[in-house]
Amino acid sequence: MQDKEVINILQKQLNFTSKSIAALKIFVDALIKANKKHNFISKSTEADIWHRHVLDSAQLIKFIDFSKGSLSDLGTGAGFPGIVLAIFNNNKDFHVKLFEKSPVKRAFLQEISDILSIKVEIKGNIYEENVESDYIVSRAFKKLEVIIQVSREIVKKPHKIIVLKGQNAHEDLKKAFKRKKYDYKFEDSMTNKDSKIIIVNIKN
Repeated sequence: MQDKEVINILQKQLNFTSKSIAALKIFVDALIKANKKHNFISKSTEADIWHRHVLDSAQLIKFIDFSKGSLSDLGTGAGFPGIVLAIFNNNKDFHVKLFEKSPVKRAFLQEISDILSIKVEIKGNIYEENVESDYIVSRAFKKLEVIIQVSREIVKKPHKIIVLKGQNAHEDLKKAFKRKKYDYKFEDSMTNKDSKIIIVNIKN
């Protein structure tokens, strides 16, 4: 899919503003530049970054109420999906937290958030920080079973887990629900017919 097609989808289907698109372009350019040195994303995906990474992350906005609450992205890496969601968010009372262990990646996240003047909190170890959030999102962090376990340990209030998964989504869900069942739903991915978005309601 061409970059222009992706941008059209972001604007027409996901309601990204022109200002948000401009911010995404700055983010993408900065990431590709940084990737030459740090390998934040696979170099084989750079040419398809708008579809493979930006749109894949942006589609999560359909399942998030930005009018109130907060969101934590576990293992955000170079900012997917967290930075993309923060760029979309225009509510100063909705808080976005990015959790990433790598100091190099955290430095990049801080730099790009300063450049774009977006409101995010950048954190390291999830067990040493306040993660209390209404939404826990993850794109390439850990298996769903581990994400549920971790989220129940670090978030005490009811919340939603939103996870992007590949073709093993059903198997991953089955393993995660061995010990305890949760309310959940599958959503189709906009970027890959074999991928799914899993949304799990955690009531603790």
